[in-house]
Amino acid sequence: MPLTLSDLPTGMPATVLALHVGMEQGRRMAGMGLRPGMHVRVIRRSPFSGPLQVRVGHTDIILRRSDASRIEVVPETRQPVQA
Repeated sequence: MPLTLSDLPTGMPATVLALHVGMEQGRRMAGMGLRPGMHVRVIRRSPFSGPLQVRVGHTDIILRRSDASRIEVVPETRQPVQA
């Protein structure tokens, strides 16, 4: 069942399915390693709808929730990892 990166529970591994962004923002996200097929995990959520700390491969990035809500992911079957 696909969902967005902003809805992914903290610690749950997932695979990026699609980026629903414009071409320029898609290039920026690809430059950070966010592209279809990559493994991601939300490490930490800032309070009050603040940004998310997301691990993409071996790199941690900070994303606005509005950007994370445009990234479609598929949860993996592994159990969530406690951060």
